[in-house]
Amino acid sequence: MKKSSDLFAAAILSIFLVASSFGQPSTVSKSASKFAKKNSVTTKANEVVTIERIEKDFSEALTLIQDNHYSGKRLEYNDLFKASIVSMLHTLDPHSSYFDSKEFEEFRSNQNSRYYGIGATINDLRDPSGKVIATFIKATFKGAPANRAGLRYGDKIVEVNGKPMLGKPYPVVRDELRGPRGTVAKLVVERYGTGKRENIEIIRDAVSTPSISDAYMFRPGIGYISMTGGFNRTTYDEFRRAMRKLKARGMQHVILDLRENGGGLVNQAYYVANTFLESGQTIFTQKGRQRRSARSFAADNPNPDNTPIVVMVNGSTASASEIVAGALQDHDRALIVGENTFGKGLVQNPYMLKYGSMLLLTIAKYETPSGRLIQRDYSDGNLYNYYTNGGTLDEKNKPKKRKGAEKLTDSGRVVYSGGGIAPDIYAKMPTISNQRYRIREKLSDPIFSFALNVAFRKVKGLERLTVDRAIVFDYDLKNNDFAIDESVYKAFKEYVIKNYKISAAKIDREKEFVKRSLRGELVTAAYGSQTAFRVHREYDSQLKRATVAMPEARRLFMQRQKSAKNRRNEQD
Repeated sequence: MKKSSDLFAAAILSIFLVASSFGQPSTVSKSASKFAKKNSVTTKANEVVTIERIEKDFSEALTLIQDNHYSGKRLEYNDLFKASIVSMLHTLDPHSSYFDSKEFEEFRSNQNSRYYGIGATINDLRDPSGKVIATFIKATFKGAPANRAGLRYGDKIVEVNGKPMLGKPYPVVRDELRGPRGTVAKLVVERYGTGKRENIEIIRDAVSTPSISDAYMFRPGIGYISMTGGFNRTTYDEFRRAMRKLKARGMQHVILDLRENGGGLVNQAYYVANTFLESGQTIFTQKGRQRRSARSFAADNPNPDNTPIVVMVNGSTASASEIVAGALQDHDRALIVGENTFGKGLVQNPYMLKYGSMLLLTIAKYETPSGRLIQRDYSDGNLYNYYTNGGTLDEKNKPKKRKGAEKLTDSGRVVYSGGGIAPDIYAKMPTISNQRYRIREKLSDPIFSFALNVAFRKVKGLERLTVDRAIVFDYDLKNNDFAIDESVYKAFKEYVIKNYKISAAKIDREKEFVKRSLRGELVTAAYGSQTAFRVHREYDSQLKRATVAMPEARRLFMQRQKSAKNRRNEQD
């Protein structure tokens, strides 16, 4: 036991030193070398800590665990190894982290806007007692292996690689469908319309997960870009294509939706912000210890786009997406609508380690053009508090008064540092009670079941809503496509009362939810899951508020243009 403990302690120590020397400037590597030579550091309390002491303490602790902990003989050394490193990093800041080789591969796949699998969304269907009947295909993605193999909405997954899947919830089926690129998934599916079973072989391959899930004309003259997939290697290229497409369709104003966008590659955020800012305008300033990490990043666009912008944000808008929102707000280039952003103002850099692992280390903090540091508080070093106590609402559910340093936008509007970016127009997403949430949960299976029957011509009188065909991608959804009128709602209510024993009163209370969800299901079957989100956006109160705010965004833009013209005239 003692030998393995010593080896483990040595491994922990070596990772600390390796992390300081791989992929960093020579100054950092030299510091690591000096530490290795001196074999000691002095703490603030003038206590000398040597490498030998660290090895000894760690080895003794691990030996005690091995000898006395009830699961000591079944230790997972990799888990202990990771936990030690991650705990060390989280004493520094909340966003430095360590990835083992498997996690690092997933990290790289996410940054490349893709993953490996069959490329389909699935969902299970439960009977009135709550027992899983089966898991079904809901949609495939354009060009993905599942789409090429002919899988369609309503296909019941009977077997995967010889394993029976009937009665299995979708997470179990999902895990069986996943696998490395180039491997084969052998499926037995039952077509919902005919009941016929088919054997289908799918070779797992790369599946695109774009940063921009959709871009379309939300209202006449108003384009909408859903940039909720993070900032990855393809983000700016996707953004340029989306802008070109919408302008060709008559876009005069644009809504850029950054809600749920947790950030990603800073250079991609720079390029997006650079689209709308003039050469020389600061996009963000990065401040760190390393020479290359301390600098300002200014726009270099001699012909910026002049489309008036509303940027939508919420509590999950973080990091790189806050760079975009902050830059456009500080330069009065966009109106920010929604809820306070998360408040992540730290920049990480990846450092490759041995055996394919990686250290993601915070190397700098960034400020918006006005000088705002938007990082939320982590002074107590408590991760739970960091992620849960950063809210910006008071007890009366109203925005809290900001306590950070006061800054000014280009036109003199007041903005504040600390705790994220406050929107110019606050719009909270409405919530529902727990009781209504439970009712909606109970209705989800009846909605899916009824939609399947409607899509495959099994409900008399609703044949006009049949979708017994493959998905048509890139469809421009019309208001009357799969409209759920009173005849459809009445048929649904009768179906649920008869088969699921849910009262008419409960169904009627959620009438809007039912009609929206039924239409979403049928649009999913016909045009795919991304197009189906357009149905739900019609009920999005924050998006409606952003649309109403567009004239104000235009006034802000015109005022900015006038001020810029006056400055140029004064210089002349």
